[in-house]
Amino acid sequence: MFFWFIATACLSVWFVFRDDRFDYRFLILGVFLPDIVDVFTGGSWIMHTLIASVTAMLIIMLATKNKRPLRRRLLAIPIGMFLHLVFDGAFASTEVFWWPFTGGSLNEELPVTQRWGLNALLEIVGLVGIVWMWRRFNLSDTRVRREFLRTGQLREGTIMGAGEC
Repeated sequence: MFFWFIATACLSVWFVFRDDRFDYRFLILGVFLPDIVDVFTGGSWIMHTLIASVTAMLIIMLATKNKRPLRRRLLAIPIGMFLHLVFDGAFASTEVFWWPFTGGSLNEELPVTQRWGLNALLEIVGLVGIVWMWRRFNLSDTRVRREFLRTGQLREGTIMGAGEC
């Protein structure tokens, strides 16, 4: 799963925060982090628990106490981690999601590998979301795309006219 996570995370944050300074690069890193880490353990492990996302947020808040610009950028990582849990359906496994509070084990199959057939449909939905963002934020413009890659920001000032998308 690739496009599904990028589109759902980016669109969720954009629709909720509407923050021109939000760094979507770190959000995308955070949304993939649970699967990147847990794929090496052979299944749902610590990164698919709620406590992992909460701990990441706590660490960033404590480590960036007087570094507001850095904090602002890094908080996108645990936000992405939380969104991964939502859009992966990780909460459906109570034992893993609420570990260690449920006393369950952490040896379950990754949620993404439990729904092979549905993944293709979700990826198509994700592609539609990516295409919408591409058009909405005028990412076909080289300057806009270069600015996004440099800053991670999707600026509303680069949006096409209201009737164009």
